[in-house]
Amino acid sequence: MLTKILVVDDEPDLEQLILQKFRKHIQNKQFHFVFARNGIEALQCLEQDKTIEIILTDINMPEMDGLTLLTKIKELENPLFRSVIVSAYGDIDNIRTAMNRGAFDFVIKPIDLNDLEITINKSLGDLLLYKEALLSRDQLMTIKHELSIATEIQTSILPKTFPDRKEFDLYAHMIPAREVGGDLYDFFFIDKYRIGLIIGDVSGKGIPAALFMAVSKTLLRATALKGMSPDTCLSLVNDILVEESLPMMFVSVFYGILDIRSGIFEYCNGGHNPPYIVSATGEVKQVDNKGGIFLGGIKNVEYESNMIVLQKGDSLFLYTDGVTEAADTREEMFEESRLETALLNHHALAIEALVQSVIASVQEFSQGTEQGDDITCLALRYLG
Repeated sequence: MLTKILVVDDEPDLEQLILQKFRKHIQNKQFHFVFARNGIEALQCLEQDKTIEIILTDINMPEMDGLTLLTKIKELENPLFRSVIVSAYGDIDNIRTAMNRGAFDFVIKPIDLNDLEITINKSLGDLLLYKEALLSRDQLMTIKHELSIATEIQTSILPKTFPDRKEFDLYAHMIPAREVGGDLYDFFFIDKYRIGLIIGDVSGKGIPAALFMAVSKTLLRATALKGMSPDTCLSLVNDILVEESLPMMFVSVFYGILDIRSGIFEYCNGGHNPPYIVSATGEVKQVDNKGGIFLGGIKNVEYESNMIVLQKGDSLFLYTDGVTEAADTREEMFEESRLETALLNHHALAIEALVQSVIASVQEFSQGTEQGDDITCLALRYLG
């Protein structure tokens, strides 16, 4: 790779010495030298050629000296090069001033050309590291930008507005552990009187989990809207995911259908945490764990539905394991017992406040530790 080096010195003999010393580098197209007699000419060279990477400059020159040149270099738009100062032996004050103004290294007059070669190579090595750092920074900025877009996309496919109905109240909230997460939730009317509720948790984290989450959510909603029973829905989606997903990618899903006229809730649990029923009087109880295994692992799995009846004032609380597996500084987990206590203590709150209170309890418990998994809660209160 060709490296362009600007030599700034008013001594005419130096040009021939350098060209002779580095003739093989020049012939092999490793180095290309540009010469200037003072700082003014050097600045003109830098303006005309943005590819110069090394500047070798004397301190004492007519019209503009090397120290002034170093100051002017900082004002350029793209000063991506290394400066090496040439100074008389013992001129410590000027050398210190040059280093303070941005010089990378220095050589002493009379110039030892072998030492100069070592200094140039060292300067190029440092410049290469700097360029690699800039490239890594730019790549990181690109990744962060893409992650922010992915976050917006993922957030946009999760419902953010909730129905205003006299028959029920509903609220959901997700806090991803990273910029993007693998948790999902959804709700939708299948017909005039039946609303579907879905919560799920994809294996893994980050962008792969987020992509699989988006696919899973889309398939679940599209299949559920056909009006079939929860067990049939999960069975069909499972078979599709087995065919289309990567190995070791799967999703746990709880899917239920509430008839808002009667309170009948039919559900099927595909390897997910069983939700809770919170009664109006504060009784907290998990629903029976009926269903089957997670989706996307094995084809032709038989799933089983179950049915319960919600009474007026009863609430369904659906969650992912980011809630119960949140850990404190002693690596103790939040677990179901603390979740049940939080639901009991806050059961009388409005449904949004109930969700936020549970999440606040989890965050207070795990304060001081990094969030290890996505935290998602979905709650519905049946009003009759």
